[in-house]
Order: sequence, then structure tokens, then C-alpha cells
Amino acid sequence: MSSKLVQGYEVVIGFETHTQLSTNSKIFSRASVAFGAEPNTQACAVDMALPGTLPVMNKGAVERAIQLGLAVNAHVAERSIFARKNYFYPDLPKGYQISQFEIPVVQGGEVSFYLQEGKDTVHKTVRLVRAHLEEDAGKSIHEDAALGGGGQSGIDLNRAGTPLLEIVTEPDMRSSDEAVAYAKELHKIVTWIGICDGNMQEGSFRCDANVSVRKPGQPLGTRREIKNLNSFKFMQQAIDFEVRWQIEELEDGRAIQQATVLFDPDTGETRAMRTKEDSADYRYFPDPDLPPLVIDRDWVERVKAEMTELPRVMSARFVRDFALPEYDATTLTQSKAMAAYFEAVAKASGQPKLASNWIMGEVSRRLNAGDMGIDQAPVSADRLAALISRIHDGTISNNAAKEVFEALWNASGDLGAEAGALSLVDSIIEAKGLKLMNDTGALEAIIDEVLAAHPKNVEEFKAGNAKALNGLVGPIMKASKGKANPAQVNALLMTKLG
Repeated sequence: MSSKLVQGYEVVIGFETHTQLSTNSKIFSRASVAFGAEPNTQACAVDMALPGTLPVMNKGAVERAIQLGLAVNAHVAERSIFARKNYFYPDLPKGYQISQFEIPVVQGGEVSFYLQEGKDTVHKTVRLVRAHLEEDAGKSIHEDAALGGGGQSGIDLNRAGTPLLEIVTEPDMRSSDEAVAYAKELHKIVTWIGICDGNMQEGSFRCDANVSVRKPGQPLGTRREIKNLNSFKFMQQAIDFEVRWQIEELEDGRAIQQATVLFDPDTGETRAMRTKEDSADYRYFPDPDLPPLVIDRDWVERVKAEMTELPRVMSARFVRDFALPEYDATTLTQSKAMAAYFEAVAKASGQPKLASNWIMGEVSRRLNAGDMGIDQAPVSADRLAALISRIHDGTISNNAAKEVFEALWNASGDLGAEAGALSLVDSIIEAKGLKLMNDTGALEAIIDEVLAAHPKNVEEFKAGNAKALNGLVGPIMKASKGKANPAQVNALLMTKLG
């Protein structure tokens, strides 16, 4: 869905993302957070707030919050406080959740990304309101009676107390495309800096989308929150359905009621789960067992000094050092592995733009088709660099290079294991007979024959019809069996035609 009006309505979207932090233990206890354990084997007395227990802050969780704040240009609060968020739910063992409310640890910030709108590449920025630390709840498990499960429900408290950083945006997004692009960029940031493994299937990165619609210029409409979106595909489908549903309700004269809804991938529809609460319903009050969280500037500076190069910083460096367009640089820094692969190819080949084109084009196409990551690519960086070198020096054409790339991609793992990358590429070029014609005399003879056989094209070109040149290049390439260098053909043609 584009950012244009939908049936005369403007779409307004804000996000709340629950990012599970990559600590080994829980936010207020030493219990493990390892995924996949038997139910209720990783919930200790502190996680359940049994009498006589006290929470103790996990320093690693705080450091990861600081990292996020630095990564999104936010303010890291020198002093923040924890509160009890009171509500009853079967998988919330305490009857309250420890979270931050009035003073969060991360304040402000922004996430920027590029979005393709038609033929244009548009730069977008989403403002962040806050990111606050909190603990996760447990998990309700429902058996399906239709599948022979007995229709019973159980509670697994392993996840209770798992450290989360909830990242909240302003309602700055105006389409499902923008929302998904934002979510992907945020996912890239948290995985890049290592504060979250980003596994959406395991619930490590869960997004809630607040969706409303309004007529242009009108106040914000009533929002409905789509909970626990754990795939980018479902995220787009859920938002698009919710937008259509809200517009239909308003057009039929019905009011939108604030609610929490779930998306059903099987039906492609959202359904109301409960009426949405406001902050007053949770009866927040400062947690009496936890003192204020104090973060001095020295700690922030130490964390900053130890952080890896951020994707936006690396992207700017690629623009500066390799003269890449901003879109290319942003795309190539989608992951550390992709960025490292590009940088290795660019440096080895000396042709960064060609390297960018091949990685964003042929390499990415094949990775997507095989559902693989760049670290699984059969063509190593040095081999791709060798191939690009042979394109640049005129040994092979772009079309021929695709044949060589095909051979490299589908080759067995030991192909040329002892040979250098350039020797391997050269051997494939030789075996397939793909080398471009370098004999100028032979090429001139072919050109002379074609010019003599196509006098009409020659006359039209000399009369000012530039397109007539195409009628000469085709026969020349055919006569040379595709081995003529197109650039050399054009240069010799222009010379001979004056």
C-alpha cells in the first residue's frame, strides 16, 4: 500500500516493538533465558515474586539499552525509574509487570531508511518517543481440541522475567510499506549492535502496530493495536486489512472502538481480542523494591567506545570512500555479513560500483531464490572480485559474465580449490569460449563488411538518425558470434562513420 490517500483517508501508524535482549539471564534474576527448555523449568522464585524475594537489576540489560540509545541518536537518561504495571492475566505470575513509565532509560531518537515509491527512492525518518526496560510475561499454551489436544490450556512461565526493551515510535508512518521498512531497519539495528538475536519466530522481536485512519487535516482517529506481529509479510497483510476494515466501518457510519486485535494469517483478517486499556487502567506506581537506575556519563562513553561501527556510519563511509549512491550504501549495510562481503569485493576488484551492482543484483537474486544468507553464498568474495576484474578489463562481456557466474555458483565445493580466484575465472572463460575478440584487425574487417551490406543505415546515421547505429551493431555482434567487445565496436564504428 503506497503512502497516498486510501479512498480519501490518510493512514496513521505507530509502532511498539518488544526487543528481547541478548543476556544469558533474566532482567531481575539469575534464571536462564535459553529458548526451547521444558515448560516451567526456567522460572525461579524471583520471577514469580514469591514472598521474601527481591529483584536485582541485570547490568547487561542496562548496557544493551545504552547501546540502543547511542545507535538511534537518543538521550540516555542519567536517572530512570521502574514502576509496577498492574493487570491480571493467567501468564503474569506476579499480578503486575515491572516496567518503566514516567522516566524511561532511552528518550527520543530516530530511525531513518530508504523506501522505493514507484521509480523514486525516498528517504524517510521515523521519530522515536522512548525505549524502556521491562520484563516479559509468561506464555499461555492452548491445546486444539479439533486436533486431539483435549482443548485444555496451560501456562509456561519460562519467559517470565525475560529482559525486554520496548521501543515506541511517534505515529509517523503513513502506509504499510513505510511500517515494514521501519521494522526492517530497526531489526537491522538491534541485530547489528548485538543487543537482540532478532529471531521473530521465537518471539525475540515482536511488533505491535497502532493503526488509525482519518480524513486529511482532521485530528488523529481512534487507533486499534495489532499485537505480536512476528513476520514482515504478516505485518504488511495485517495493516492493509486493518486499514480497509476501518475505512469500511467509517463509511458505513460506525465508530471505531479502541481495541487490541490479533491477526490471523489463515484468514488474512484481524479480530478483536479485548478493549484497549489506557495507562490509567494499569495503576502504575514506583516499584518499592527497585531504586532509581543511575547511569553516569563515563559508563555511556565506555559503552560507546566499545561499540561496533554503526550501519549508518558505515553507509556514510561507503558513500565517501567508494563513491556509492546513498541507496546502494544503505542496501549493502543491511547486515554485517553483506557489508563485509561488499567491502572485500570492492577492494579486491577496485570497482566498487560494479561490485555493488552485482551484489544487489545477481547475488541477491540468487540468495533470495534459495532463501540463503550472504554467508552461505557459493561464490566467495575473491571469486566475484576476479569476475568483476575481467568485466572491467574487457576480457568478457556482461552477458558472458553471467555464464561464468552461473558456473561458479553451481560448481562443486572443491572446484579450483588449489587455484587462485583469477585463474579459476580465466579457466571457465577459456573452457566456455567466452573471451571477447581482441584482434582489432579482425574486428575492423567484420565492421567493414557490415557497413558495406547496410548502406541505408550508414546514410541515415550520417543524416543525424542516431538510432540507425543499432541496425549496425546487431549484425556486427552476430558476425563475431557475440565475442566482439561492444565498447570497442561502438568506438570503431564512430571512427569509421566520422
